[in-house]
Amino acid sequence: MKKLIFLIIIGFQLQVFATDFNVLDYGAKADGITKDTKAVQAAIDACTKNGGGTVVIPAGKTVVIGTIYIKDFVTLHIQNGAVLLGSPDIADYATDTHKNMYKNEPHMDRCLIFAKNAKSFAIEGYGTIDGNGHPKYFTKKKGGRPMLMRFMYCEDIHLNNIKIINPAAWTAAILYSNEIAVSGIRIKSRVNRNGDGLDFDGCTNVRVTNSSFDTSDDSICIQASLIEKPSKNIVVDNCVFTSKWAGLRIGLLSRGDISSVAVSNCTFFDIQDSGLKIQMNEGGEMKNMTFSNLVMKNVPRPVFMTFTQQKACVDAPNEMYPMKAMHSFIFSNFIVDNRALDKNSAFFLTGMPNNYIKNIQINNIQITVAGGGTKEDASKEIKEYTLETLGGWWPEFSKVGTLPASGIYARHIKGLSIQNFHVNTISKDERKPVVLDDVLDGFSSNIFLNRKQIK
Repeated sequence: MKKLIFLIIIGFQLQVFATDFNVLDYGAKADGITKDTKAVQAAIDACTKNGGGTVVIPAGKTVVIGTIYIKDFVTLHIQNGAVLLGSPDIADYATDTHKNMYKNEPHMDRCLIFAKNAKSFAIEGYGTIDGNGHPKYFTKKKGGRPMLMRFMYCEDIHLNNIKIINPAAWTAAILYSNEIAVSGIRIKSRVNRNGDGLDFDGCTNVRVTNSSFDTSDDSICIQASLIEKPSKNIVVDNCVFTSKWAGLRIGLLSRGDISSVAVSNCTFFDIQDSGLKIQMNEGGEMKNMTFSNLVMKNVPRPVFMTFTQQKACVDAPNEMYPMKAMHSFIFSNFIVDNRALDKNSAFFLTGMPNNYIKNIQINNIQITVAGGGTKEDASKEIKEYTLETLGGWWPEFSKVGTLPASGIYARHIKGLSIQNFHVNTISKDERKPVVLDDVLDGFSSNIFLNRKQIK
């Protein structure tokens, strides 16, 4: 009798102090067919009520869910060999998961995994989160395209070693949050349309390291949709990017300030639009950024940088934003191999008349391009990015066309330094390697074309 009582007490203590919450213990079938949303949510709720712990998606199982809500002190652990699979039914995605902050995109308001005002949570493991976002299930006309994750007003977020695939829209939108660490994740978002990787909006103290991205839109975005919520203190290091659009975009949503960004030791390959796409256009200030030790292959416009007036935010006022400031950037130690692309493979940086981007350094760049620029290309005048030429849309390179330079075209810049810039062309090119238009206080030295110095 005493032994039985002792075992009951021990069992009770194990229950009280348990830190692992296996979804199977909360009723999940985990058969890849049954919708286990309630069971997974019950495990999360029990975990946070316990004071924290680990919600386990067990190895060898496929758990199907609609929208779930991450809570304080919860670690969602997808074990190696496990799959957390999004439901193919839009009705299983809740409507109280905030909204996409870009104008004209309410079809992306829903999401699979949501957190609001949560602190100290993690999503980790060597398993897979599969958004199951194929067009046969999700389109704008079929009720929407849910994002895979959205976290807002959260503190202390960790994403570690997880594989994330097949979102119906963006992979993750993280808004107005602080202390975010991402390490060792893999994102593949190619099954539907504009599938961004990680979007940080109004976030501070962000670290993204040792991760790889294969996306159908921008792999990483740094934005600021609220004036009072800046994005700052952001580090991206040791990552690999391939994308149908941009590797890393900073801006567009830019009502707030964006500053103190460091990107280093990354490779970019087979990118359709731009490697680094840096765009301030909604009235904030953008400043203090470094980009160093980058290798790019098949990346048209290794740097595409614009300072314009345009409204991107869903909550934008009717009046146009005043121009504020964009300054203090360093681009150093790039190797770019664009020999397999067409003649539009140059750095492109442009401010606006009387609204200059200020204080840019471009140092130690080696770029190989196909060449092929003609005399007509060399004498071409480039259109300004105005409200009229943009036609209400983003400042994209398609509005410009072929540049009159094979290496760098810079316009409306104050304080531009270019040093040790090497341009190797595969075929004859009639354009200069560097063309400066309305550049004040500019300085250049050691500019090479086909390894022959150009004076």
